[in-house]
Amino acid sequence: MSIEQYAVIGHPIAHSKSPLIHQAFAKQFNKAIRYEAVLSPLDGFAATLHRLQREGYVGVNVTVPFKFEAYGLSQALSERAKAAGAVNTLSFHSAEASCQIQGDNTDGCGLVNDILMHFPTALASKNILLLGAGGAAQGVILPLLAQRPAQLTIANRSLNKAQAMLEKFAPASAIYGVPIAVNTYADCTSAFDVVINATSAGLTDTPLPLSPHLFTQHTLAYDMMYGRETPFMFQARMAGAQVLDGLGMLVEQAAEAFYIWHGVRPDTAAVMQALR
Repeated sequence: MSIEQYAVIGHPIAHSKSPLIHQAFAKQFNKAIRYEAVLSPLDGFAATLHRLQREGYVGVNVTVPFKFEAYGLSQALSERAKAAGAVNTLSFHSAEASCQIQGDNTDGCGLVNDILMHFPTALASKNILLLGAGGAAQGVILPLLAQRPAQLTIANRSLNKAQAMLEKFAPASAIYGVPIAVNTYADCTSAFDVVINATSAGLTDTPLPLSPHLFTQHTLAYDMMYGRETPFMFQARMAGAQVLDGLGMLVEQAAEAFYIWHGVRPDTAAVMQALR
């Protein structure tokens, strides 16, 4: 019996917890898989991807900085991948299939599932502030709108980028009946129920120019970064907010990818406890 092969591709990649997570998921179902971390040259993602495909891999996860390139190489896209404009999960099919590379994005549902696991009523009818207007922010907007918050505000240093995202998601905003507002960091001065940091500021420990009035003791402050307390998390904690890092999002998006590939949903709580 052959062992199915999977991988996560990135640059850098040695730090990735994805192999541990997927092996733990597979163990829950007594499945034998091989899942490895693959370092791709910055200019060699397509070649790396096609090599794994030729070698019989069933699917791969994609991380920084290749999610946009994975989007471009996908021959078919899920609706959430189209909305995100980026892909983090690829499924390979046989040469006889009409589509050999299927692209999906599980980041947004990973974020939402993690928040709801900790705070089941945190999103519906709430005022949400999303910090950043890059790929990470774009990937989570549609799942957030699907939770039907009272309003979603996108804040960014550059108002132009936030405005572009507003225009892109205007149809979804209308479908879900959720107004979207845009602002700069400096002009966000009132409290929100949920504040999500989708910027890369935590990578360099750079504080964001945020008003302390964004946070109250009833605010959930969520940073997509994990592994250490970022300046965003520190500021929110000092203001009395409830704080979560992005480790749960990592596990939940991996669980969704596992479901795409295997058709079963793993228990994420047990894996989260082991990682913590």
